[in-house]
Amino acid sequence: MAFTLPDLPYAHDALAPLGMSKETLEYHHDLHHKAYVDNGNKLIAGTEWESKSLEDIVRGTYQAGAVAQNGIFNNASQHWNHNLFWEVMGPGEGKKIPGTLEKALTEAFGSVQKFKDDFATAGAGQFGSGWAWLVKDKDGSLKVTKTENGVNPLCFGQTALLGCDVWEHSYYIDFRNKRPAYLTNFLEKLVNWDAVAARM
Repeated sequence: MAFTLPDLPYAHDALAPLGMSKETLEYHHDLHHKAYVDNGNKLIAGTEWESKSLEDIVRGTYQAGAVAQNGIFNNASQHWNHNLFWEVMGPGEGKKIPGTLEKALTEAFGSVQKFKDDFATAGAGQFGSGWAWLVKDKDGSLKVTKTENGVNPLCFGQTALLGCDVWEHSYYIDFRNKRPAYLTNFLEKLVNWDAVAARM
């Protein structure tokens, strides 16, 4: 199935008051995400993956234990990752954590603040490029994880509830090298918690 760059679910300048500038979204969505879409389409053309769903491509091309993943995986996974990333942020609604999600986070981590601390620590501690995640594991439990480069929870049979891009192109315009500050801002101002709860 051909990859398609989705429109952002909000205007490019909608997140600027919350710490993610119009310039960042123009670079990140319009250039970086588009490159994963364009390169992915070129790589799957004429292969067995051309007719597969995005999720099947990610799962089917992931190579556990590989030092470096293949080009099809890298572009497909980053396309999937960014689709989720845009969806779990928002300018207006969803700034209060819904009761069901708050209860689940408290049961899993002890408190919402402990979850946020663990998530921020995972993202800040990911060496180089990658992602921080809140996932529902195969046993139904909630966990914070981190992955390198484009690797995502689909590779491990997990359901991604929240993902934060810690590649430098996601934060360098607005936060320079202050990744921990970017992560705190993401959790406190950018996340649409209604969208996260809906993924449970």
